Amino acid sequence: MATVPGVRFLPNAITVMALCSGLSSVAFALNGQFFAAIAAIGIASILDSLDGPAARLLNSTSRIGAELDSLSDLVSFGVAPALVVYVWKFRGAEVLPVAGGNSTVGYGWAFCLLFAVCMALRLARFNSLLDDDEPKPYAKGFFTGIPAPAGGLLATVPLLLQIRFHDGFWSTRPVVAAWLVLIAGLAVSRLPTIALKSVRVPPSLIVPLLALLVLAVALEFYEPQIILAMGLGVYLLHLPYAGWKFQYLKRHPELWMDTSKQRLSRSSTRSVRLAVRMPRRRRVAGRGPDGTPLPAARRRGALNQVRGRVQGRRRRP
Repeated sequence: MATVPGVRFLPNAITVMALCSGLSSVAFALNGQFFAAIAAIGIASILDSLDGPAARLLNSTSRIGAELDSLSDLVSFGVAPALVVYVWKFRGAEVLPVAGGNSTVGYGWAFCLLFAVCMALRLARFNSLLDDDEPKPYAKGFFTGIPAPAGGLLATVPLLLQIRFHDGFWSTRPVVAAWLVLIAGLAVSRLPTIALKSVRVPPSLIVPLLALLVLAVALEFYEPQIILAMGLGVYLLHLPYAGWKFQYLKRHPELWMDTSKQRLSRSSTRSVRLAVRMPRRRRVAGRGPDGTPLPAARRRGALNQVRGRVQGRRRRP
C-alpha cells in the first residue's frame, strides 16, 4: 500500500516539538525556573524516543527527518543543558576579560562549551555509524557512549540536588565543572551502553516491574527531584554491567551466531511454506478432475472402464 504523502508530517512534527521543548528550557532558566527547565529537557527526551518509532511505523523515514532529529538532539541535549547550567551556576562567577573590549566571560563557560561540543561529536559519530554496511552482530542493542538524551539529563543532576537539598558540596562550582567534564567524557567515550529498547525481561517479571513503574510514577508527583536523580543514578550504575555484557558477547560468538541462524531458519521455513503447492485431487469415477459431475454418456463410459479394470485384476492368477 502506498504511503500517503501527508503522513510524513507526524514524525517531523514530534521532532520539532522536542526541539521547541529543549529551547524552552533555556527560557525557563533565564527566568529562574530551573526545575521547569529540567522538566522541559525531560519532555524533549520523551519526544525524541517517539519520533523514530513513529517514522518506522508509518513507513515515512526520510533523510530530512534524520538530519532534523540530529539537529534537535544537539540543541535539546547539548546546547540547552549547557546554557541552563551556565545560567544557574557560572553566570557572574570569576571572569576573564575578552580581548578587544570591556566584555567579560565566566571561567565556567569553558566547561559548558566543552560539554556542548562533546555532545556534537557524539551525535556526529552516531550518524556515521548508521552508514556502516557491516555492523558487528554482538554490538546490536548497544550504544557507543551514553546517548544524547541521557547525557543532557545527567548534566543537570547537581541542579536537581540543589533544588531538593539546597546548597551543598554538589552545588559548588568545582564539583559542577568536574561533573560536566565527566558526562562529556562519557558521551564521547567508547564505553558500551545498553539501549533501553533492546531490554527484554522474563514473563514472570513483567507484572512486578509494571507495579514498580506505577509506584515510581506516583512518587514522581511527591518527590520529583529525588526520583529523577535516582533514576539517572541507576543508569550510571549500569555502565559496568553493560561493558561486561558487551565483552562477554564478543568472546562468545555462539550466542549471537545461534540467534542469527534461528532467524535465517525461520525465514527459510516461511518461504518454504509459502511455496508449498496444493495437493492434486484424486480422480473419482463419474466426476471430472475439478469434482464436477460428468455428462451421463461420459459417466457410463467411465464406470464401464473402472469395472473392466476391476474384473481384469480378479481374473489374473
